[in-house]
Amino acid sequence: MKTTIKNQSGFTLIEMLIVIIILGILAMVIIPQISVSTGDAKVNTLRTNLSTVRNAIELYYHQHDQTYPGAVLVTGAGPALLALDAQAALVAQLTTYTELSGKAEGDSADLTAPIYGPYLKTVALPENPFNNSKVATCDITVTNVTTRTAVPVDGTGWRYYVKTGVFIANDGLDDHDDY
Repeated sequence: MKTTIKNQSGFTLIEMLIVIIILGILAMVIIPQISVSTGDAKVNTLRTNLSTVRNAIELYYHQHDQTYPGAVLVTGAGPALLALDAQAALVAQLTTYTELSGKAEGDSADLTAPIYGPYLKTVALPENPFNNSKVATCDITVTNVTTRTAVPVDGTGWRYYVKTGVFIANDGLDDHDDY
């Protein structure tokens, strides 16, 4: 009997191990870059959202006789004496049409002239990318404009000081107070 040996081609175990090691090294270099990019994207989104809302607050303030949104009731009938009233007024006064008194309506036909707003093109505040909340906790007592204490309350995304117009992230991360 004659046995013939055929020329077989293929990869050796050593060659395959070398390729796997190289792919592992590449993965170790690339994966941390992806996670850093995700964090940077969240920070940039937070900065953009803060800037957008702060600009809307300032424009409202200047068009409504130096009164910040949330300081008066949605009906425009008087001051917001409760934090929940201020919270509802803040969102309504920034996202719908308003009168000089602060009265907010979704449809400009329900208001008398002059009509201002809406200052934000959405029906809610933007989302805080670090805790995915659009809700703002309103403080109606602080009058010191330098106060910027973010104390997470029920997972809200923002903290707003009605009397000073200060709007900050409320996600429990101290470094976000600087944005």
